Amino acid sequence: QHLFGLPEHASSLQLLTTHGDGSHYRDPYRLYNLDVFEYELDETMALYGEVPLVVSQSEEFGTAGVFWFNPTETFVDVEEVNGDKKELRTHWMSESGVIDIFLLPGSNPQSLYQQYAHLTGRVALPPMFSLGFHQCRWNYKDERDVYNVHGKFEEYDYPYDVLWLDIEHTDGKRYFTWDNKLFPNPVEMQDKLASQGRRMVTIVDPHIKRDNNYYIHKQATSEGLYIKDNTGKKDFDGWCWPGSSSYLDFTSERVRSWWANQFSYKKYKGSTPNLYTWNDMNEPSVFNGPEVSMQKDLLNLDGIEHREWHNLYGLLFQRATSEGLVQRNLPDQNDRPFVLSRSFFASSQKYGAIWTGDNESKWSHLAIAAPMLLSMNVAALSFVGADVGGFFGNTDAELMTRWMQAGAYQPFFRGHAHHDAKRREPWMFGEETLERLRKAAMARYALTPFWYTVFHEASVTGMPVMRAMWMQYPQISQLYSTDDQYLIGSDLLVKPVTAAGVTQSNVLFPTSDNWYDVDTMKQMSSSPSDAAKVTSLSVKSGIDKIPVYQRGGSIISRKLRLRRSTRMMTHDPYTLYIALDKKLCASGSLYMDDEHTFDHERQGMHATANFDMKVDYDDDGSISFIRNVVEFGLGLTSEGSSIVASVDKSMEPSSRMIERIVVMGTPLSPSAVVMDINGKETSLEFEFGSSSNVLIIRKPNLSALENWNISIYFG
Repeated sequence: QHLFGLPEHASSLQLLTTHGDGSHYRDPYRLYNLDVFEYELDETMALYGEVPLVVSQSEEFGTAGVFWFNPTETFVDVEEVNGDKKELRTHWMSESGVIDIFLLPGSNPQSLYQQYAHLTGRVALPPMFSLGFHQCRWNYKDERDVYNVHGKFEEYDYPYDVLWLDIEHTDGKRYFTWDNKLFPNPVEMQDKLASQGRRMVTIVDPHIKRDNNYYIHKQATSEGLYIKDNTGKKDFDGWCWPGSSSYLDFTSERVRSWWANQFSYKKYKGSTPNLYTWNDMNEPSVFNGPEVSMQKDLLNLDGIEHREWHNLYGLLFQRATSEGLVQRNLPDQNDRPFVLSRSFFASSQKYGAIWTGDNESKWSHLAIAAPMLLSMNVAALSFVGADVGGFFGNTDAELMTRWMQAGAYQPFFRGHAHHDAKRREPWMFGEETLERLRKAAMARYALTPFWYTVFHEASVTGMPVMRAMWMQYPQISQLYSTDDQYLIGSDLLVKPVTAAGVTQSNVLFPTSDNWYDVDTMKQMSSSPSDAAKVTSLSVKSGIDKIPVYQRGGSIISRKLRLRRSTRMMTHDPYTLYIALDKKLCASGSLYMDDEHTFDHERQGMHATANFDMKVDYDDDGSISFIRNVVEFGLGLTSEGSSIVASVDKSMEPSSRMIERIVVMGTPLSPSAVVMDINGKETSLEFEFGSSSNVLIIRKPNLSALENWNISIYFG
């Protein structure tokens, strides 16, 4: 009765009917990766990427899915059948290929995504810096412009992690090069930003300028690496940003290996370990081709027509780039890659981030962002985002504020703009708006330990990071069609404001859990009816407020000190936010590693702090507790110190301290709070707000990498 999936479309999360009397759409959902200029909303038209996965959810039958493994152009009709029951049926039509269907029996979201992860792979754990704010524009003009923008972020104490360069940084759209007049000292530029905790990203697209003096084209031609025309005798010649261009055949392992080698520091002159990559135009985009793409009868190096592998091209391009960023590591390096791609297919989650393409600076595009991103997460693409502010057009202060607030709660967080758009860096809207934008960014940075932990969970279990409400509450049918609010992991409920002039928002709260406002820390009112599964509350959401709520029964870690970037936050202490459930219990975890290398996989250099709390009080003065039990990777001793040679001190207990514990929903004031580490007891300072029912334990001097117990006495 309720179907989801089939990204990417600018439409609702729930798949709507395309066939039969009274169908919502006139055309089937089209799956064919295309470069679409100013795409339309509420349509089934094809966009930049696709995953042929449909997931079904119902109270009666639970969760199930079907994966149609076919990368050719595909149409999917959704039709209502069986009369009163209003059941839905899908009809799949692919241009070519074979019928290769995988059935995912579920029968709950956790089981289904575990099955799908076994089939297509799990999301790669991103480096921590990539979870911060990314500042991009087509284009930052030159090194002076880069330094000016970077300096303004410093001046206004606005955190960011990555500054991006679009196509104009190159020498005439020749990728892996720099315009020597505009960017004469790229290494010095990257090193300067890196010294203050920042990275950079440059764009590298798959179309190669046909210039015999360009070393990439010269070598690709001599080694026969390009896609051929329909005769198989000549290299395909299409038109893209550089003008006359040829396209590498990424279906070939030989070509992918060659491409990966181009990212070595010796070959990519001017690149450093602090430079990462953006793959655009990889649908592939061909300006003079049919529908701005390739003719279907072009041939790859194995003589197979383009129609057979069209939707794989962007995935394989991103894969080769990601492998290149790993292979470039020097002997003393072990860094994880970061690659952003516009095009995608099933398993793209293994290779990097995805964004929703060329959106517009309109409220309607802000509103459609959440449904589009949720649809991608249905297909297990977790590291996704929509460009803050919109790519095309100009945004005003209110729209920019709301978009920054929403973007802070989407997995990939980047601001971007077209070269014809007015400058929209955070300080361009005046001091009052700057303060609001900074507040939104600070909320994101405070939550980076939580985001990192949720991404680690996704990398292990396959569960999406940004979850539709039904993923966490599959037995509540009232939530199946909800796509204007969502969950980050299982513990944060987010309701972006997506219209102008809004001061009140309606939020749906599942009543099986209690919920706390993350700003006031007050518990939201419960349902007037115990039988109701969902309660709708009107909440305040003026321009300074995005409604976000922590689930009762959860423990979330934050870092509250304002820093320039995530790199500068590495050794900062944590604050634990504990939200008690209806039984006055809570639990949560904090995943920790060095945040940038593969040591967590290759050497077992990681640990997980498992926190739990229980409040048990009565007239005899029963003891309540908060405790931590640490699960160590094989590369760490039980004391949390490394057993392999490492200069990184981030996994020592002293680097993972807890400076504060905040408990929401505490029923009454304690009489004493006592810490116990290895049998040594110490009384701790605390304060209790009787009106808010919030208990704050200050300066416990505890490490997240050590086992400990805090006893709380009442009466």
